Amino acid sequence: MPHSMFLKYAYLDNQMDADSLSFQVKITEKSGFSEETGIPDCMTLLPTGKSLSYARDEAELVIFSTVSDLFKKNNIVPKSIDILIIDSSMVSPTPSLSAMVVNKFIMRSNIMTFNLSGMGCSSGILSVSLAKDLLRVRRNSLAIIVSTELLNVNRYIGKDPSMLLTNCLFRTSGAAILLSSRDQDKRKAKYELQHLVRTNRAKDDQSYNCVFQDVDSEMKLWVSISKDTVKVAGDALKTNIGSICRKMRIQSRLCALLHARF
Repeated sequence: MPHSMFLKYAYLDNQMDADSLSFQVKITEKSGFSEETGIPDCMTLLPTGKSLSYARDEAELVIFSTVSDLFKKNNIVPKSIDILIIDSSMVSPTPSLSAMVVNKFIMRSNIMTFNLSGMGCSSGILSVSLAKDLLRVRRNSLAIIVSTELLNVNRYIGKDPSMLLTNCLFRTSGAAILLSSRDQDKRKAKYELQHLVRTNRAKDDQSYNCVFQDVDSEMKLWVSISKDTVKVAGDALKTNIGSICRKMRIQSRLCALLHARF
């Protein structure tokens, strides 16, 4: 949807004041999204549709198409999947999103399924970490990770700039990845997962509060993004880079030692 049309619907919805609209115009223009970036159909309704039913429709559109494409590209059938992990930070319905996928694709009854929510932008790497640990103990298995963020129920209609940011930073999207612990997949796999590091900074108040679900002065629920987010993310990235570099140095030294001996 073109930026102009997105902002037009926000204006016609008549639930935001001029300052809020002006702020969103400025952020949207600097966001880096193209004029063909997608948003849920329900957000083009007047008044804007905002319900769990619309969120499920959005989830089905994004997740089903993403998983279906993955099956086709890798020439595998749904019943061959042993582990399914779905992460969506802000939406955690019942039945779960993973149950929705199992039902749609008629997967096996003994498939291991997981839903991760409330973990923000780190949920993708956490899903990979979980899959890595599961595949380590479940040999000869296939795992699918689906990562998405559902926008419908989380659209903020208010005046707080820190909460308005999320209206302009996220769009309809999803990604799926297939991981394998089967020996037969080694030659055709695009990548090999060798190292993965995680840093939990929740004990630090600045990190804990940088992205926070709350209500504004008008008791409207949304997620606020503080100015500390960039610094917090930078500190975590610095720690992770240091950890991964130490692992790689140890591995390279071990290889050099083995090469010298043999």
